[in-house]
Amino acid sequence: MNRHDRKGTALIREVNQTEVPYGTLAIWFIGQESVIIKGDGVTIYIDPYVSDVLDNNGPARSYPAPIVPQDITGATLCLITHEHEDHMDAGTLPIFHKQNSKAPIMAPACCREPLIRMGVGDHQIMVADDRRTTELFSKLNISVIPAAHEQLEQDADGKYRCVGYVLELNGVTLYHAGDTVIYPDLVERLSKIKPDVAMLPINGRDYFRQERGIVGNMNYREAAELAVRIGAETVIPLHYDVFSGNAEKPGYFVDYLYEHFPEQKCHVMARGERYVYVSSLAFLQ
Repeated sequence: MNRHDRKGTALIREVNQTEVPYGTLAIWFIGQESVIIKGDGVTIYIDPYVSDVLDNNGPARSYPAPIVPQDITGATLCLITHEHEDHMDAGTLPIFHKQNSKAPIMAPACCREPLIRMGVGDHQIMVADDRRTTELFSKLNISVIPAAHEQLEQDADGKYRCVGYVLELNGVTLYHAGDTVIYPDLVERLSKIKPDVAMLPINGRDYFRQERGIVGNMNYREAAELAVRIGAETVIPLHYDVFSGNAEKPGYFVDYLYEHFPEQKCHVMARGERYVYVSSLAFLQ
């Protein structure tokens, strides 16, 4: 076992041993849009991209993931936002499923067949449906929010190709946007929810990246404005760090907030960091 693998084992041990009180969530940042969320004994992996599968078949990571797929144990649930390989990782999910066989995987309908080809059991796949709220484990509510990566795309049954998720867990509401640009209905829906935590991509988009086949997201200015418009208590930037050709400096995001919205709380997470979010309302109840 190499030095990196030992660090990954220690990180997952930290995840599995962490317990947080009501009104809080523990969040770990694994890079790109890969995060681990834990509260009330429920451990959720979102877009776990921690393999090196793309290093040989696409753009190489600019740094190794804090964990490797073999490290992952103790998962309760996995959420996938869309089928791109840095979100639905063919190097991670078969191992994730083997080591966490009781953990369902929720994903857009277009991901179902690829997941089955990866060896995920059909009975463990849940289709993300924006038309209803899903209650799991009698402690977690999941709402699916359509994502426009750069367009809103639906299949013949009206199911969206790309999604984000709103999690209501342990007295905290968290929104993970997945890959998306801003569209009017997104602002309206999220303004009604007013998430405690909003996790938003900031890498943006431009003509030359589109020319190279790179589909984009909101930029750091848009993400900052969105966080304020929807009343997010704290905003965490995502999707800026793994690929040098599709990156952004999170400091620009922080500077923009400081200049224009100095009262908006934000947190830039270090690689592999555990951040414990505490709701401002947690101790008023």
